[in-house]
Amino acid sequence: MNIHKGYNAFNNRFVLHELREAVRAEQSDLVFLQEVSGESGPAHAASVGAQYEFLADQIWSDHAYGRNAVAQGQDHGNAVLSRFPVRHSHNHDMSIQGSEPRGMLHCALTLDADEPELHVMCVHLGLSEAHRARQMASLCETVKREVPADSPLVVAGDFNDWRSRADAALAPAGLKEVFRGAFGHHARTFPARWPWLRLDRIYTRGVAAARPLPLPHTPWAHLSDHAPLAAEIDLPETP
Repeated sequence: MNIHKGYNAFNNRFVLHELREAVRAEQSDLVFLQEVSGESGPAHAASVGAQYEFLADQIWSDHAYGRNAVAQGQDHGNAVLSRFPVRHSHNHDMSIQGSEPRGMLHCALTLDADEPELHVMCVHLGLSEAHRARQMASLCETVKREVPADSPLVVAGDFNDWRSRADAALAPAGLKEVFRGAFGHHARTFPARWPWLRLDRIYTRGVAAARPLPLPHTPWAHLSDHAPLAAEIDLPETP
């Protein structure tokens, strides 16, 4: 989910406390977040500190944060909240000169001792189609370079892919989109109150099964400018 730095779609109400309750109610093992404020968030959010820590508190034992942008003393980026131990995390700078900073947070998660690591990537891509093409090519190269062939992989986030070009661009990395696989089209996620554009995605590789999970219009339509996506993913059984 793109959480819009904890504000509602109109930027006139700080809703992070409500958002935390909604996210907790889903009881997800993993949460992928974009536009998360770090330690130096807006004045209205000062009491909560780093938003990813506030959201993870007492529910998700591990978390990782990748700072993408700093402006006027405030930083924001991507975050992953995890019930599994985060063995390693690295934020890849995917920014294109002259445009808004973008990034991809890559985490390797430890499962059971006899199972391959689960790799996850939380992404926020650019508004320009040309920039997104370069960023997705970089994503594919990162997968090829850093994710073992026998490790399951989940890539999720705000792709800004309103022209539906991402599936073909990510095919060389073996990634398949969960909602398109189930319904034949991507989910509508923007704007949250009246979703029309299909901007957000969940891609997988090397999993046993992946099923979209429906989320209600309320309360999510009032907690960000993007609607969230959720999926249930089965990992392969160990031989």
